Amino acid sequence: MTQHASAQTHPWAVVFGGPSPEHEISILTGLQAERVLTSAGQKVVPIYWSPTGEWFRVPDGTEAKDYLEGAPRDSQPLEVRLSGEPGLYRRKRLGAERLELDAALLCLHGGAGEGGGAAALFSFLGVPATGSTLFAGAVGMDKLAFGGLMASAGIPSLPREAVSTLREPSFAGPYIVKPRFGGSSIGIEIADDIEAAWALAASSVHLRTGAVLEPYRPELVDLNISFRTHPELEITELEKPLRGEGGSALYSYAEKYLAGGAGSDAGLTNAPREFPAKVDARIHEAARDLAARVADVTRLTGVVRVDLLLDEASGELFVNEVNSIPGAMSLYLWAPTQPAATVLLDALVEARDKRVVFPQAGFGGGAALRAAGGIAGKLVGLDGPRA
Repeated sequence: MTQHASAQTHPWAVVFGGPSPEHEISILTGLQAERVLTSAGQKVVPIYWSPTGEWFRVPDGTEAKDYLEGAPRDSQPLEVRLSGEPGLYRRKRLGAERLELDAALLCLHGGAGEGGGAAALFSFLGVPATGSTLFAGAVGMDKLAFGGLMASAGIPSLPREAVSTLREPSFAGPYIVKPRFGGSSIGIEIADDIEAAWALAASSVHLRTGAVLEPYRPELVDLNISFRTHPELEITELEKPLRGEGGSALYSYAEKYLAGGAGSDAGLTNAPREFPAKVDARIHEAARDLAARVADVTRLTGVVRVDLLLDEASGELFVNEVNSIPGAMSLYLWAPTQPAATVLLDALVEARDKRVVFPQAGFGGGAALRAAGGIAGKLVGLDGPRA
């Protein structure tokens, strides 16, 4: 744990839920993180973001079943204020009370949470938050943009193109078809040809807002590795998730989040895996190198998981995706080297003490406004074609 992590002036917030297909997994991650931090003696405010947009300060120590019908009993509604004195406010009989927070641990998988929306929101609220900047999170969530970034940086990855009705892809099928802006396991399909990919993109609720395709290579196996950026860049051992019996074609949502037993034993932390992965030492070394290169080019911060693909016959290793807010915060990957509380506290301290602040003030000192003249003159010729 960093030396100054304990210098806590106000509570940490743990924020989970959110309008996302991964809403339920976000709840599980948030409740796990709350337990880890409180067990380490930290002051924590658990905050639930409902699928319909409401915010709640939920009771301490809730369980997953308490969210089956929405916010748990005795939850306190919160107001989100962006103007005046921005922040999160607890409603009271007379007025409202602002929540004073040192920083927020964002446990918001997929959707606006992981895609940079929550980073922007908490920046406007004036609350430091984990989960990278708006811009880094958005690139990580946009599979087409991320694939292009990997290609431009010379980082090995599979060809990836948008599903488009205007042109056919530059490589032949079969294809893996993925939501362009979704997570790493929901809505993914296999298509034999481009016609099937077009049909999937038009019919799937997960693909209608944008889809990408890659060559389907059934010989590739999944590998995962995590990095964190505070107090310095650190990288975990390599993990190989194990697919279910029968060799499913894709590492599915159920295998990732529901495998590993029933009840409290189910979930990402206890999903079947080889850890460390039983692969050649040079693959471990190459994976660490790729994780460091991804960290460098994406500018992602906090705790990040990088998903890789390996051709075990040829030794080819590819970067597949990146998760800026990974399931269970990848604590299971850090367990052999770092206590869970250290990983989460270091991320919170990084958010609080090393905030990335972009320039906000206007540039030009009013020169463009003084030179503009009347706006009416700028409308000349904009009224459409003349007879």
